[in-house]
Order: sequence, then structure tokens, then C-alpha cells
Amino acid sequence: MVDVAGVILAGGLARRMGGGDKGMKSLAGESLLTRIIKRIKPQVGPLVLNANGDSQRFNDFSLPVAADVISDNPGPLAGILTGLEWAAAQSPDVKWMVSVPCDAPFIPMDLVEKLVSGAINQNVPLACAMSHGRTHPVVGLWSVALRDDLRQAIVQEEMRKVDRWTGRHGICQVSFDDIVIGNEVLDPFYNANKPDDLVRVEGLLKE
Repeated sequence: MVDVAGVILAGGLARRMGGGDKGMKSLAGESLLTRIIKRIKPQVGPLVLNANGDSQRFNDFSLPVAADVISDNPGPLAGILTGLEWAAAQSPDVKWMVSVPCDAPFIPMDLVEKLVSGAINQNVPLACAMSHGRTHPVVGLWSVALRDDLRQAIVQEEMRKVDRWTGRHGICQVSFDDIVIGNEVLDPFYNANKPDDLVRVEGLLKE
């Protein structure tokens, strides 16, 4: 969808994974980031990687890299704002941006289509993914027009909670079905937070 930009959020500190770049961790011979790119890139127009530090370490992925536009690691809202401002600067015609984390290797191939459809049908500027009755705030669709409002909320109000900000503007939740990996049913937004999570899924992929 050429009028939808994408941002892969890789600016976190990955403490539970032991630090470093979570997206660089290997899963069955491929990095998590490679798996995410393969799934999200066909669904969007312009795509950017939100990551801090030396951007050259991501050269092999052939994506533009944008560091947080707000310093001191204020959380995922900073990465979302970074993506929104990048999209507005690079592709002024883009109306929407979809965000995905760098540690969810099975995001649905119809993610963007369903989020955009949900937002348009409910006439709201935001949408987020849901599975098992639980929302995934950073797997979402964001109106680029709200970028200035988000910057104000982060900088002036010191807002950090995604749900608190999205609740102001109207958001729809879009439900996604489970997936089957190996012989096990998994949440499509299964995220690898700890080394054990990678070991578990790698075993399933080999079945």
C-alpha cells in the first residue's frame, strides 16, 4: 500500500534479551530483523528502521535508519514519533504509518490491509492489532497528521504510555487469528523478549 509508510521499532534497550540489538538475534539461520523485513516490506511503501547508535551496523539490511527524535529513551512513543516525522519529511503524500516491533517474527501478511480497513471503516485515525483479547499497542496504524500532537504529548506532558495517548484520538482494535508453527498454535504477534523465547520458536520451526 504505497500511501502507507512503515517503521520497524528497534530503538529499545533489550534488557530482557541481555542487551544489544534484539533484531540481530538469530532465529533458525535468519536474524529477527530479516524476518520482519520480509513480512512488512511487501505491505507498505516507504520503510524505515528506528534504531539508535551507529547506523552502519544495519548496512546489510538496505533500509534507511532513523534514530529517536526525542532523547533519553522515552519508550516506544519516541520510535513512533520518529517514524511519523520521517514519513512526513520523506513522503509528503503518505497518510498513514504502520509500526511493528523488531522481535515479532510472525506478523501477519495482511496486517496493513486489515488495520487500514479497520481505521477507515470506523472513521478513526488510529488502529492497533489484537489477538487473544489482548491489544498490541506498538503494532499499529497511525495517522501522520497526528505527529505534532504526539510530539507535544511526549515533550511537554512527558507522556510515555501508548494507550494513554491513543485513547485521546479514537482507535479501533483489529483482531487477528492464531497461526500454526510446527505442531503448535501461536499468537501471530509472538515476541521474542528473552533468549528462551528464541530457543522455543526455533525448535518449532524445525519440526
